[in-house]
Amino acid sequence: MDFKFSEDIEMLRKVVRDFVLEEVEEVAMEIEERDEIPEKIVNMSKELGLFGLGIPEKYGGLELDMVGKCAIYEELGKTHNGFTTLIGAHTGIGSVGIVELGTDEQKEKYLPKMASGEWIGAFALTEPSAGSNAANLKTTAVKKGDRYIINGSKHYITNAVCGHVFTVMAVTDPTKGAKGITSFIVEKDFPGFKLGAVEKKMGLRGSHSAELFFDNMEVPVENVLGEEGKGYVNALKILANGRAGLAARNLGSSEKLLQMSMDYAMQREQFGKPIFEQQAVQHMLADMAMEIEVLRSITYRVAWMSDQKMRVVKEAAIAKLYGSEVYNRVADLAVQIHGGIGYMRDYPIERYFRDARITKIYEGTSQIQKNIIANELKREFK
Repeated sequence: MDFKFSEDIEMLRKVVRDFVLEEVEEVAMEIEERDEIPEKIVNMSKELGLFGLGIPEKYGGLELDMVGKCAIYEELGKTHNGFTTLIGAHTGIGSVGIVELGTDEQKEKYLPKMASGEWIGAFALTEPSAGSNAANLKTTAVKKGDRYIINGSKHYITNAVCGHVFTVMAVTDPTKGAKGITSFIVEKDFPGFKLGAVEKKMGLRGSHSAELFFDNMEVPVENVLGEEGKGYVNALKILANGRAGLAARNLGSSEKLLQMSMDYAMQREQFGKPIFEQQAVQHMLADMAMEIEVLRSITYRVAWMSDQKMRVVKEAAIAKLYGSEVYNRVADLAVQIHGGIGYMRDYPIERYFRDARITKIYEGTSQIQKNIIANELKREFK
């Protein structure tokens, strides 16, 4: 395994790193207070090609492999997580299904506008009765002539407010359980599509999640994504693909917290010397560094395996699980090192602490990741 980045990736990393430091970080507190990502930042992201990271060049994207995408996600993780989620949800689960499973016609219709950021992608699986139990969908799709009529609802859908293209899972044959689920490409302008309430969250401000309602929504048959009845399998593939990317974003956020903690420990004086000289603080910093390095190895190993077209179900679940655990532990230690300042909303540590918590929940809870890992172990040790 060679994790050395190509010259092109290194150049792009530097561009993104500078963008994050000079532009996004400058408005991070504004995003937090206004719960809105400035249009200037979104437009600059489009110009940098950030909305087309994994989309093929023929459709206007950068066509990065998974290792390359993770390198960019790592840099994006070092700034406001709401902004990072806008990009990550679009370039990950919001578009990867069309890239991997779409027909030529679907790709030609959707990917150019998604690559440019004109159309934002989202992934609509979760329902009130189908969260961790993703096979328990109530949204239905009935074929009538050249259309499917979809009825039901979704909630907690990231990018729902700004989204234009949604990968939606619905039941086409209720007698077949998980094998009766089909995935569809849905546009917000389709008749019967309704945006519901915007959900108020603990963190990820600037990244808006909302309910979706489908009231006899009409979807052309050509908008079936993949084969009918393969929607559940497709959903699992799409989610697994995104887990290395999420681990990379967690890696970047953890690195940022370590950097801020080191800077503070070297500057903050207590008992006549910087708190870095206190062994207790050194041990916390060492624990942060150790976990970050392990996460880095896991993340890029899974990304490399994905690029080699290897089975990564277990490894992707491990990366997602461990990445969220590391981010949460590092955020907790960062608050402890910063003391009272770390608890104040005027400083970014508190924001990272809140934002970290969702990583144990979205795109598959930590408990579901453990189930996946255990099931893969059972398969391997038969």
